[in-house]
Amino acid sequence: MAFVFRRWRVLLVLNVLAVAGFMTFWAKCNTRNSVQAAGPDAPADGKRPRGNGTAQGSSISHEVLLKRLSSLEDVVYRQLNGLSKSLGLIEGFGGRGKGGLPATLSPGEESDAKELREKYGYNAYLSDRISLDRTLPDHRPAKCRKVSYPRDLPQISLIFIFVNEALSVILRSVHSAVNHTPAHLLKEIILVDDNSDDEQLKGPLEEYVNKRYPGLVKIVRNQKREGLIRARLEGWKVATAEVTGIFDAHVEFTPSWAEPVLARIKEDHKRIILPSIDNIKHETFEAERYENSAHGYNWELWCMYINPPKQWWDEGDTSAPIRTPAMIGCSFVANRDYFGQLGLLDSGMDVYGGENIELGIRVWLCGGSMEVLPCSRVSHIARTKKPYHSNIAFHTRRNALRVAEVWMDEYKSNVYQAWNIPMENHGIDYGDISQRVALRKSLQCKNFEWYLDNVYPEMRRYNNTVFYGELRNSKVNHLCMDQGMKENHTATLHPCHGWGPQIGRYTKEGQLFLGPLGSTGEDTRCVVDDQISRLPQLLNCDKVTNLKQKTWHFSQNASIINRATGRCLEVEQANVYFGHLLVLQPCSGQRWTIKNTVKP
Repeated sequence: MAFVFRRWRVLLVLNVLAVAGFMTFWAKCNTRNSVQAAGPDAPADGKRPRGNGTAQGSSISHEVLLKRLSSLEDVVYRQLNGLSKSLGLIEGFGGRGKGGLPATLSPGEESDAKELREKYGYNAYLSDRISLDRTLPDHRPAKCRKVSYPRDLPQISLIFIFVNEALSVILRSVHSAVNHTPAHLLKEIILVDDNSDDEQLKGPLEEYVNKRYPGLVKIVRNQKREGLIRARLEGWKVATAEVTGIFDAHVEFTPSWAEPVLARIKEDHKRIILPSIDNIKHETFEAERYENSAHGYNWELWCMYINPPKQWWDEGDTSAPIRTPAMIGCSFVANRDYFGQLGLLDSGMDVYGGENIELGIRVWLCGGSMEVLPCSRVSHIARTKKPYHSNIAFHTRRNALRVAEVWMDEYKSNVYQAWNIPMENHGIDYGDISQRVALRKSLQCKNFEWYLDNVYPEMRRYNNTVFYGELRNSKVNHLCMDQGMKENHTATLHPCHGWGPQIGRYTKEGQLFLGPLGSTGEDTRCVVDDQISRLPQLLNCDKVTNLKQKTWHFSQNASIINRATGRCLEVEQANVYFGHLLVLQPCSGQRWTIKNTVKP
């Protein structure tokens, strides 16, 4: 690790160049041939770089100067090593969790850890006892380790967003960034505090980073809580490097993560690059490798990992970039100016949720691209508690409607169906979208169908829907048709709630689906009259060969009649949960309604 600790230590050296003793030290360096070994406070693995040598004549070479500065760095390091100790934290490469191994607490410590675990959504008490400098395993494909990169790559500004995060977790993010990013490529680190309450994140954080990394770390503090989306934009505004990397403040970088990212952006500045995400377990801080994945989403615009495209598998190179329709959201890197020209993130969105999907859609539609790099890996803590809002779905739903209305053309109905929201008079104020609509026009972006055909062909489409939402029977209006226990393969009745299991969907072809909309995986099942059972079956429609068994006659406020048997879906009183049973029987005139209608 030739650049381990290099950047911050050089900066510290520059801060003490004015000390009178430096000239004496300089003179001595000209004549000595070696430097004493590292002192007792050096990192445990002994890898801090050292320097020795002399200069000939009056000129001093760049290499010799660096070696002399390296010697002075040891002096400064010993003076400042107490910074982390004063915060109750640990530096160096040893100790608990070394190498990404699981760390544990003693029984006595466990009782003290509970409160912090509930506060942060991870084991913060344990985090405080893991070194800020630990190095994680190298999970890159073997081929990545043989690749060499040019030295003249663009510099990067790293932006970390936090609100009420554990101090040790923030500082470990910073330490790992400095330790594993070549010094000549890391221009600055920007910490954006989205109006945290924790006192440790104010004076103690500022004092630590200003002394440990003088001139390298900037802190931006929001005067009110803006939410993750707008906080990221505040970081972008003050960034000065050619490239910006935006990350959650609970990540750890791994060796050689930066070079492949910056090389891809240098090659094409319209690429948005996503390092491959590995996991840090929230309880033990064990590093866990995730398989190579693209990033996708469902029609509610919840992000998820998806299988890489078939073409990537066919090429047989696990180190190759992976085309991705969108991003998970915890980390991405982009050319700063291009990101601005592309429209940044949608500042009209609230908190977070959906902005990562919108960016993926926009960059593809408007002439850029997005890819995951298996050769660049960053590990991320998946917290069990989010700091912003106990019901993040409230904000995600609103943000999803903005995405649908601006970018999805005739496919916007899929988002409304997924959330079970009427397409008109839904009462959700998603804000003014006129600027985003104008942005799409000015960038001359493609239509959304092109994106589905060429970037996300795995995504299921539901544009054949006529009616969607809860199905209610005139006889028992408080109960709705429900998919019930999946393993029973039988439609049932349940008190109405309108969530996924009760989303019905009647199509132009006469099929009746029940359950959450699919995305790239298993599709919603459809209601079938198998001509044997009195109970309506819920089956995979693609596997039902008899077309009439899986199609129905229906119009609003009318009977639901199977085209194969003529039997109707009806309800009858029975000694079952909620007092009624959904059955197939000769029609008695019972009528059904489906809550919402798709508007052309």
